[in-house]
Amino acid sequence: MTDIAPPSTAASAAGSSRPSPPIRIGMIGGGMGAFIGAVHRTAAVMDGEAVVVAGALSSTPERAMASGRMLGLAEDRIHRNWEAMLADEQSRPAGDRIDLVSIVTPNHAHFAPAKAFVAAGFHVMLDKPMVHSSEEAADLAVAVAEAGVFLGVSYNYSGYPMVRQMRAMVHAGEIGPIRAIFVEYHQGWLAGPLESEGQKQASWRTDPARAGIAGAVGDIGSHAEHLAAFVTGLQLESVCADVHTFVPGRRLDDHASVLMRYAGGARGVLTCSQVCIGRENSLSIRVHGERGSLEWRQEHPNHLQVADAAGGWRLVTRGGPGAGPEAAAVTRLPGGHPEGFHDAFANLYRGAFAAIRAHRAGEAIPASAALVPDVTDGARGVRFIEAVIASGRAGGQWAAVRA
Repeated sequence: MTDIAPPSTAASAAGSSRPSPPIRIGMIGGGMGAFIGAVHRTAAVMDGEAVVVAGALSSTPERAMASGRMLGLAEDRIHRNWEAMLADEQSRPAGDRIDLVSIVTPNHAHFAPAKAFVAAGFHVMLDKPMVHSSEEAADLAVAVAEAGVFLGVSYNYSGYPMVRQMRAMVHAGEIGPIRAIFVEYHQGWLAGPLESEGQKQASWRTDPARAGIAGAVGDIGSHAEHLAAFVTGLQLESVCADVHTFVPGRRLDDHASVLMRYAGGARGVLTCSQVCIGRENSLSIRVHGERGSLEWRQEHPNHLQVADAAGGWRLVTRGGPGAGPEAAAVTRLPGGHPEGFHDAFANLYRGAFAAIRAHRAGEAIPASAALVPDVTDGARGVRFIEAVIASGRAGGQWAAVRA
């Protein structure tokens, strides 16, 4: 029957050996009216491995309490701020504490709670970009290493099965040494001054105090950079950027074009824009090697286009012929049944949970967790943002991306 996943899928395997007890999650941010918080909650519990038990769900105490009650959290696990949640969790017996805190606040509210929970020995899943500055990123990386905990960063597009397939094919040398990378992320939702109309998402994403030094570059350009790094494994050395703001009065960029030079000689072009009318979430990547090419588009996530040296194209589909074990490991449904955005997020959480269980058992981090973007990826993303903005401010001069 085509509506039942085959036994070989990761979901079926998880269902037959699901660990107990479930991973306990606390959430910071993501309360009523928050888009990404709901996505994280849905993804985290998708495979039945976790439960959200605690929260400090808004920077407004009254809204935080109301949001927790709306989600049905126990009254003593609903907190007015993250400091209160941390103090409460630390006071609880080890078997009753949260295992993981998911931080889904605007960018400016990432660093302080992440470092505090890491220092207290809690694992963390942190929305991107990880923090505001490379100094904060380095500080957080040291804290993670000292505490010996897992910190994941939700570059969720790396969770798609066909992105994992693409990565596996590149790393196996199927298209030969990489010559060129083209990655773009285009949206149109900020083509007008939406922030002046009080729209919540637009307001904080265009505010330097909350979003940081970058607008589109930090919001979606960082996703594009991570996708290129994840798929290719190449080290980005320098960038040359044209960073621009089209909407009058907007304080951060809404459009950027970036040339990229990689160690080993590969070249890349990254464009990110939030003023492309008619574009929704048009994220795509094309990787060209000496012997072939690969192309993936987020709005058609279950398809991977493969070209050989003769110029012939073939299609690899999620759950279909040609998809390897890397894709199967993060596939829930048989071919022809669409998987998408929530599933990709859930694959990151699945990897994070594997890391947490390994930590409990005193074991090495498993391969499934090793593919989850971590504090190293998050720090590189912050340095990429800083280099692009520095290049743009210098009129497009080349800027080094610090290792």
